[in-house]
Amino acid sequence: MTLWDGSYPFYPGATACFPFDTTRAVIVTTFLSMLLTFIIILPGIRGRGRLFWFLRLVLGLFMGAVILTVQFTRDWETGWVQANTSYKSFSAAQVNADIGLHIGLAGVNITLRGNPVKQINETIDYNEHFPWNFGADYEHSYSEGLEKGLPSPILYVAEKFIRQSPCAVHRQYRIAGHYVSLTLWNLQRFLLQSHTQSGVDAKAIPRLAFCTWLISIMLFSMSILLYGGHMLLVTATLILLSLLFFSTARNTLKCPIQFGPASLRTDYGESFWLTLAAGLLCLLLGLAIVILNSLQPEKLKLIFSLDKSREEEVWDRSCLAAEPSCSVQDGLMVPLGELCHVSSATPL
Repeated sequence: MTLWDGSYPFYPGATACFPFDTTRAVIVTTFLSMLLTFIIILPGIRGRGRLFWFLRLVLGLFMGAVILTVQFTRDWETGWVQANTSYKSFSAAQVNADIGLHIGLAGVNITLRGNPVKQINETIDYNEHFPWNFGADYEHSYSEGLEKGLPSPILYVAEKFIRQSPCAVHRQYRIAGHYVSLTLWNLQRFLLQSHTQSGVDAKAIPRLAFCTWLISIMLFSMSILLYGGHMLLVTATLILLSLLFFSTARNTLKCPIQFGPASLRTDYGESFWLTLAAGLLCLLLGLAIVILNSLQPEKLKLIFSLDKSREEEVWDRSCLAAEPSCSVQDGLMVPLGELCHVSSATPL
């Protein structure tokens, strides 16, 4: 092995990373487009029902976007550490870098960012993904990383999650991700995997929490408020149950991720807290709808723009305005017996 400008020639350069998550961007753009479309027609709604309609729209789209987005995020659990560590194998070069660990439902992301980014004649800015979802082989991805010659800190952290690691965390995180995804997204994904060894793309399979959210939206649009509130409670139960799966299946690492004196520790990330907020919001809204339907159904109808009092008042006024003409017609219409009696009593 020979050096070429201070680096080993068989190591490839840093993997180019897209500046943001394209899947999340597509989902957010879709829901924002729906929101803007409904805002355009907002001026056509009269009275105070406009405000309630807008609030229902924003809350409904928020819950749907959260349930759909967290399936593809990689920050259910995150951790960062800054340390001086060796850069690559067979080299004594030390770099100062930020090392990040991001655990999602479908795999783990490991980032390495130099302080500064350019050190030892290289750009140190890596973001590597190692999947463990159905149809993906984590060990194969790790082996590919070894063949590519990824930096030692990334391989060291990724090694903690292989099946043969003494940390024994691969199985618990993989099961946690599968059950959370099953509860929020795919109903039959786990069952299909037990019958086949190949990866199954179950995009057309019925969903759980996302499906119950869609049902609640349809029930509210059909003015079936009580059952819509019940479906919101079912959605909240499924979301909170998914968080319970992730919390119970996730245990503290049995062996720490150590970089000299610094230790990489993880905690719940943005997706976990966002899912918790959506679940609590569904729970509060569902309880509020059920309680209002039992105690004050008039206010509930007012919130959903179903108050018919004004329409009945307008209808009564129209009937009152039509009464004189109706009375004239009634006066012109004389019963046949009275008409005969009057005609017989009239002298010729």
